[in-house]
Amino acid sequence: MSRLTRRFRTLPIRARLSMLVAAAVAFAVAAVSVTCWFIVQRKLYEQVNDDLRKMAQPARYNQVTDLLAACPHTDDSDQTGPNDQGGINGLRTQSSYIQLVKADGTPCVSSNSVGTVKVTRADTDVIKNSANSRGLVHDGIIRNGTDTDGNTVRVLTTPLLVTQGIGPPQLYPDTALLIAVPLKSTESTLNDLALILLLVSGIGVIGAGAAGLAVARAGLRPVDELTETVEHVARTEDLSVRIPVEDDSDDEIARLSRSFNSMTSSLASSRELQQQLIADAGHELRTPLTSLRTNIELLTRSEETGRPLPEADRKALLASVKAQMTELASLIGDLQELSRSEGQQGERVQVVSLEDTVEAALRRARLRGPELTIKSSVDPWYVRAEPTALERAVVNVLDNAVKFSPEGGTIEVRLSEGVLTVRDHGPGIPAEELPHVFDRFWRSPSARALPGSGLGLSIVARTVQQAGGEVSLTRAAGGGTVATLRLPGSKTPPPELP
Repeated sequence: MSRLTRRFRTLPIRARLSMLVAAAVAFAVAAVSVTCWFIVQRKLYEQVNDDLRKMAQPARYNQVTDLLAACPHTDDSDQTGPNDQGGINGLRTQSSYIQLVKADGTPCVSSNSVGTVKVTRADTDVIKNSANSRGLVHDGIIRNGTDTDGNTVRVLTTPLLVTQGIGPPQLYPDTALLIAVPLKSTESTLNDLALILLLVSGIGVIGAGAAGLAVARAGLRPVDELTETVEHVARTEDLSVRIPVEDDSDDEIARLSRSFNSMTSSLASSRELQQQLIADAGHELRTPLTSLRTNIELLTRSEETGRPLPEADRKALLASVKAQMTELASLIGDLQELSRSEGQQGERVQVVSLEDTVEAALRRARLRGPELTIKSSVDPWYVRAEPTALERAVVNVLDNAVKFSPEGGTIEVRLSEGVLTVRDHGPGIPAEELPHVFDRFWRSPSARALPGSGLGLSIVARTVQQAGGEVSLTRAAGGGTVATLRLPGSKTPPPELP
């Protein structure tokens, strides 16, 4: 990468846009100006060429005795008409060059000529090629040349035709007619045009640069607002700031502003959820910790004072400590499960047999509720999910059914076509509480005396949603609750994830 390119990339966007616009306009103006100049030049030269042809036309058919007298021919035959003391008929002008050119390059200048044009090899070649094999006369050549004073001229060199009596014109041997006009006025016109085009191009480029800067400032104003907002958020961590966007605007800046507003809204919501999670976790941890502290203080005080507690009370305190520790461990495990990011879970996704997962969860549920009757009907079904998280979700659903089932009750579990239903015959959930059952730390007032953290169903909902499924809790006909998990998959194992 060149130093100039690196320097250009370090410039502000406004400066780069202005320079790019100015460069684009400069290129376009330069192309138009050069094209215009060459077109005008061609037209001017075509006009000069036409004038030269018109001047030479009568000379090819009239008497040129004064020039022929200055350039005697070796052939003594009379090939000219009457003497014309005025020179070449029809070519009397004060601004043209008139002369004959011999085969050896010798010029014969007319008395009407303003000067002498330098003869080149191209002029003598006209004499050599004056007539082709079919006898047709060559039209001659047109070129740029100079006179003896160094002035630029436009030259027409053509074979010399003269008349003999009243007959048709005849080609005069070893001689060509050279007519030229000065190009001073033409070159002056072209120089003036070049100067005008240069001035107009410069003004256009400067104007384009200024316009580009103005357009860049106007176009990047929303970017400035976005930058100020981002800097404000980074400085104050205030995620409530929003960038104003017109509803009917759909350009790139508007889309960027909407994306930023959406991002800050998501971050604000995530922060609120995080703060709520911390507050709820602290609240849930306070109760078992307080109970643990009280029980441990009682045991410690008994040891310090030397007054042992009755054996029954001591066993009750130790059982309470053990239960509170189990509850703390369960709560911490649930919090860890909720704290894992979706990306971390996505790394462990694999093909899982939902049938095996449900069977494993049923074995655990039967151990926790030995007095209950658990009926199951499980068909094969394969899904893509994290095995540990999926088993935990199914276990949580079954634990809820075990927890709220009456002693000697029945739990019905069925897995068919990817739909897992768990129905218990407990008290059921009031209709007004159903919308909150999957909220974090939410617990029904009637269940707050039972063990649990209020995170079980929240973990279930998250796991099922990450597997692409749906979960719902409804009241069962005849009492109890029906939990339904729908997971996409197939009856046969799908291909393993790469």
